[in-house]
Formats: sequence, structure tokens, C-alpha cells
Amino acid sequence: MPHQNHFHDWSALAEKLWIAQFVPEAYAAYRPLLSEGLQFFMERLSSERLNDILAEQLQLPRTTSSARRLIALLRHCPTLHKLGQVVARDRRLSSELRENLQGLESLTPTTSLETITAIVHREWGRIPGLDIAPEALAEASVAVVVPFVWRDSQKSIPCQGVFKVLRPGVAERMDEELAIWSALGPFLEERCAVHGLPILDYRHTLDSVRRLLENEVRLDQEQTHLAQAAVFHADSPKVLIPRLLPFCTPRMTAMERVEGWKVTEPGPHPTEQRRLVETLIEALIAKPFWNYPESDACFHADPHAGNLFLTRDGRLAILDWALVTPLGKAQRVAVVQTVMNALRQDQTGVAQAITSLGHLSDPTALHDAVAVGLRQVRQGTFPGMEWLMALLDRLGTAGAMRFPEELTLFRKAMLTLSGVVHDVAGSSPIDAVLIQTGLQQYCRELPARQFAPFDSRAFGTHLSNADVVDFVAGLPMAQLRYWLETWRDALDAKHTALFGRAPISRARDSVGHPRNPRRFRKTNSPSPGQTVRGDVLESRREAPDPWEAPDPTADP
Repeated sequence: MPHQNHFHDWSALAEKLWIAQFVPEAYAAYRPLLSEGLQFFMERLSSERLNDILAEQLQLPRTTSSARRLIALLRHCPTLHKLGQVVARDRRLSSELRENLQGLESLTPTTSLETITAIVHREWGRIPGLDIAPEALAEASVAVVVPFVWRDSQKSIPCQGVFKVLRPGVAERMDEELAIWSALGPFLEERCAVHGLPILDYRHTLDSVRRLLENEVRLDQEQTHLAQAAVFHADSPKVLIPRLLPFCTPRMTAMERVEGWKVTEPGPHPTEQRRLVETLIEALIAKPFWNYPESDACFHADPHAGNLFLTRDGRLAILDWALVTPLGKAQRVAVVQTVMNALRQDQTGVAQAITSLGHLSDPTALHDAVAVGLRQVRQGTFPGMEWLMALLDRLGTAGAMRFPEELTLFRKAMLTLSGVVHDVAGSSPIDAVLIQTGLQQYCRELPARQFAPFDSRAFGTHLSNADVVDFVAGLPMAQLRYWLETWRDALDAKHTALFGRAPISRARDSVGHPRNPRRFRKTNSPSPGQTVRGDVLESRREAPDPWEAPDPTADP
């Protein structure tokens, strides 16, 4: 029996949802910001839409969990629905929330067949030999898919296809929500200052996502992407891109029907699951990354499980190409240079490569983050794509760098795909597949490399012959640097255990400062643990620092 006295406005619903509980502990400081951001968004919806949301919440039983209430809310807002799909398999979230969010990947259709048929007739008119199925196949954040059978003539083989049409009213809802997103960025930046959080460039990030989401309702653009993807993957027998059919318009897509199930559903043998994961990574990351020697690479920007099907004949079907993001040649060169320099433990080289990926605002934070990243490499982490994405996340969260739109969207796609890969295989062999396919690409390039300019990077591996020679020649120094830094890591750990803090000289080295105590004698203001006597700065230490060498030029 539904209760009619749960709440009467958004504030009461927000209290019931308690959305802050879903934020992982590592990001606990951002819980108030998330709650305020959602409230800002909801309060700017039209009163009619907000009333519909509240009315549905009132119909839910009192015992309904916060996670299920949140999903019900997201279904009413196409942009929030899409964000829910992005993080649905993020393992940092609770299992209950992930399970509920995964329901957003493909919904039970609610749009009536009469409405869909009317849209088809409006877009194309009456089509001879066309039989539309009595019910829709699936419904997503902005579109609904309905199957059909088409016979071109009495003797032709029936063609199994689907129509993809926009849900009624979704374009208007998207316009309203995207306008709110434009105002949300400045609001979040203001609230960051209030909460003492790093003031990140939210308006730039949200504008990037807003522009991407605008393409969700551009079915004509998706048709272009589908045609391009079909050509690109034509030589991949394990990959299926749905074939376009003749009845496409700017507001309706007709394509072949794909029979199968989501890649995350149980079924294949563990060996087949590993092969499926390798196909996923190769098709969605490795092939576009390594196969565009000079032009921009194009990546599927919405690879959630609802868009990735395993067909009955064992192929990977990649659906919904509305959202794609490019990655330029220079950016892919920078990614490869970052990995190469990390393998050589070259902190300066890593920092320079990362700087070329975006706009640097805090060099000290960059050096600190790179030092931490290289320490992870010495401790056994391979400096691959996932390591790099985590490093860029730290820099972005700290406000040390601002990244361009295409790199932000590529990171979003990587986050989504990584969650899918984990759910299919239980581990993520993204780096292993990238290495394997990269080496294969390098071998294919060997004949052309004999005649290429020494410094030319016009190859799919994005490496010149000079890069390769420099890397091999630097391996002895890299080995020496590795053991030296490993030894210093051990000394740091011992020092921290004894004195409760890292050595001062080591901290200075990590941000590129020389280990010279005199450098710090001329400061005009005391740092923590120091006092000022006249014009002399004195240090108060709990214990001497055995790692800080005395200055032979200092006065006794």
C-alpha cells in the first residue's frame, strides 16, 4: 500500500535519498558538494517534471532503499541517466548501488507501440513489406528500439532489423537539462571554496560532457559514426558493427538486428571469457590507438555493457555509436612517451610528456605526482594505460592540470570499459593487450622503418627510430636509476618508521629542489616547526635528520 506522507518537496526527498552515502570513503570530502550539486540541478527543473518525480517517489513503498529511489530519479533525467550508466560498474561504489545502476544500461520499454509506429510513418511514410513487432525491444536514456521484418519483394529473404527512434519529449528534456549543466559548473566552483576543496575547472569539464551529450539526440550523426566504424572494423572477423538499412532519417535509424546478450551476462566458458575480454580491449582501445599513423583516432565514448553484446555466433557486437571522442596524434605520442620514460625511471621525461597532454598550473604538484607514480612502478605496477589514467586523475583532482575535452571524454570511456572488463573477466588485462598489439604493429612497421627519416613518428606505434634507439641506449642508466631509487625508498621507509615523517632532503628532491640547506635560510617567513629570532630563522626539530648532510659553508 503506497504511503502519501513521505515528503512533499525536493528537500524532503533529498533527505530520504541521502545521496552522500554513495560517495566512496576516499572522496568523503566531496559528499556535501555532490548533495548540493544534485539539489541545484533538481530545483531548476520545470515544476511539472519535478512534480512527476515526487509523485513517483510517493508511490514507492516506505521500505524502498535509497539506491532504488535514486535509480527511479535518474530515469526521469536523460543526462543523469547517462552518468549513471558511466559509473554503473565502477568498483569503488557499493555493490548494491552498482547492481541498481546496471539496470539503467537497458530498460523495459514504456513507450507505446502506437507512438513508435506513428514516428516511423511520420519519418518515412508507409513502407511496403514492413512488419513492425508488437512490442519494443529495449529502451535507453534517450531512444527506444523496436524490431521489424522487411521483405523487399515476395521472393526476397526477410530482413531482420530494428528502428531506433527518440523517446517522445526527450529532446526537450535534454535541452532543459543541458542548460542547467551550463550553470552548474560555476556553482560547484563557488561551493568548493566554501568547503575548502580544490577549486577544479568544473565549468570546462561539464561543458565538455554537455557537448558530448548533445550528440545523444543526433541520430544522423550516429549513422555517420556507424558507417565509419563498419569500414574500420571490416577486417576484424570477431567484431560486428550493425549494418545500416535504407530507412534512415535525421530522427530515425534503421539497422540490422543483433541477436545476443550483454557481454557481462554469465554464459561463456572462462577461456572464452578471456578471449572476449581481449576482443573488447583490442576493438575499443588498442586498434584505434595503434592504427592511425598520422590522423586522429576515433574511440567509442559510451562502452557500457548495454552497448556491448555477444552474438549467437560468438562475435562482439558494438552498438550505439552516438557518442565518440577523438584522440589526436600528438596526444597518443605523449601517452607513449610517458610510458617509455616511466619504464626508464626518467622523472623529467615523464613530467614533460604529461605536460604536453594539457595545461599545467602547478609544477610542484606535477613533480610530486610523478614521483609517486614512479615509486609505484618500482614497486611492481606496470606504467600502462590504467597507471597513466590514475596519474592524470590525481593531477586533475588536485587542480594541478586542466585537460582538453577529448582527453576528458577518453578517460570517461576508459572508466566505463574498465568496469565492464572487470565484470567479465574478474581482472583487467588492458595493458597486456595494448603491449601485445603494439608489438605486433611495430613488427608490421619494420620494412617501412628502413626508409623512414630517423626522427619520423609517422607510424601507428607513434615511435620514431630515434625514440627506439634512445630507449635501448638508456636501459643501463635506467637500471642504475631504478636500484638507486629503490634503495632510497627503503631508506625513506626506515626514516619514516623512526621519526614519523619523510626525510626533508628527500621531499625536496621529489619536487626537483637541490639538497642545499642554505637555500632555505633566506626565507622571510617561518615554515611549520620553525621560529623567528630577530632576522634569523631557526628550526625546532624533535630529532636530528640523519639524511640531511651538514652545509660545510655554514657558520659554526
